[in-house]
Amino acid sequence: MSRILTSLTLVCLFLTACEREDTPKTTATPTEYDRAELNALVEAHLQSTDKVFDWNQAPDEVVWSALSLSENEAVLGYQPAGFQDLDARIHEIDVNAGDWLQTRNELVSDLLAATERHTGEAITETDLFVAPEDGILPILDVKILHPEVLSEFRRRADVRYLEPSNYTAAEVQLRSGSGCSEAPADAIAAGDFTTVSPGAKVPWNYDYMNIQQAWTRTQGDNIGLCIIDSGTYPEQSELNGNFGNGRELSRLGVYQPSWWSSRTDGPDDRCGHGTQMAGLAAAPRTSSGSTVGVAYRSDLTAIRATSDVIINASKEKRGVKDALVIAGRDAGTQIVSMSIGDVFSSGTVKDGIRYAHNRGKLIFCAAGTSLSWTSWYGVIFPANMSETVAVTGIQSGSPIQRCNTCHDGSEVDFVAVMQRRNDDDRTSLTLSRSGAQPGYVGGSSAATATTAGIAALVWATDPGQSREQVLQRMKEAASIYPARDGDFGWGMVDADAATR
Repeated sequence: MSRILTSLTLVCLFLTACEREDTPKTTATPTEYDRAELNALVEAHLQSTDKVFDWNQAPDEVVWSALSLSENEAVLGYQPAGFQDLDARIHEIDVNAGDWLQTRNELVSDLLAATERHTGEAITETDLFVAPEDGILPILDVKILHPEVLSEFRRRADVRYLEPSNYTAAEVQLRSGSGCSEAPADAIAAGDFTTVSPGAKVPWNYDYMNIQQAWTRTQGDNIGLCIIDSGTYPEQSELNGNFGNGRELSRLGVYQPSWWSSRTDGPDDRCGHGTQMAGLAAAPRTSSGSTVGVAYRSDLTAIRATSDVIINASKEKRGVKDALVIAGRDAGTQIVSMSIGDVFSSGTVKDGIRYAHNRGKLIFCAAGTSLSWTSWYGVIFPANMSETVAVTGIQSGSPIQRCNTCHDGSEVDFVAVMQRRNDDDRTSLTLSRSGAQPGYVGGSSAATATTAGIAALVWATDPGQSREQVLQRMKEAASIYPARDGDFGWGMVDADAATR
């Protein structure tokens, strides 16, 4: 039979294999799919299930094909055999001692031996490892060089997941675009902002969430927001010297652009998206004429973890995980905002999310933004996780209608107005690369950063609150609560009501 399978046939094979995980595996060399076939399988899965693609639910031949097409780079999550409830305890473990260290050492030794046994060639730990371990989370970035090594280790009791870390399905992912934008708008419509003292611009859509009314009692003081994205531009003075007012600003970089180097390229934005999101959430209220952020007196940590909005390369997954660990360990951070994601799940990022969540952080994630003709995708990863709060963008007016490029679905928790109903190009406003002239920005990304800012306003009314208390106040002030919509969650948060 021809190996040029239709998308429907491919996804049927995928789903059938998922249902038959207990079927004994053969030792024959598995079928390998080329890139076009594998991407067709992913596309068909997304269309038929409306769910992100999870490598751990895929059969060996699919995973091996992806490894073969991405320099054999894999990520292995481990735990001592029999360890219980790691998702809830991942922030408590010590990978450098006891059963954890023993399990790690046994896995490395066995991987080296299995690779030599199946390939006929001996390798060293230097050859095996793709990236150094962080000493905090139980993750190994390694090379898997033979399909039988993959099959053997996927079924071990001490292996939580073993998945491709660097496979990018360009035909699928690039439809969303990179999200990069740095230039100010040529002109801003007069109706798209109001001016407040001492001369700051308030984006038009803030009125739908009653944000200015909430400012009469809270501006986010003493609450730490962490934006995990593409960094911030050093040229944007509002996120540098003008940030001020006794607030704390940290600009960090954990993204490693080169596979052959462990060096990061610093905190500076090279995309624009991170600057835009930081501006929406926490830009200061100044006399420069630039836009003001929702929580304009909150503290800000802006971490460059990705090159753009898609968490697809292994270096981006590691960057996001490292940023989540930083946020999780920082006592001054209460809220994390991630307007980034992918149609593939990632064990690396999941571990980072759970680490930060278990340490009390309230994590907001974008539900997804795509070109209008591919926005049939459901909620993307990691917004689809139970540990995150998923946000999407809607248009102004009634009834509720998602923005033209926004994703929706059952995992969505909140929405925010991001787009004029009769003009797709008139979205929210935020900081540009430099200067005071703002730029337009929309999608679920902007909705997420805006809602994270509202959370900071709510938390600042009583800094001793728990994450759960803040989230409950937001729910009770949302437009659909106590009902929950199948696509738009609790609805849009009224910041004025939530902060009372």
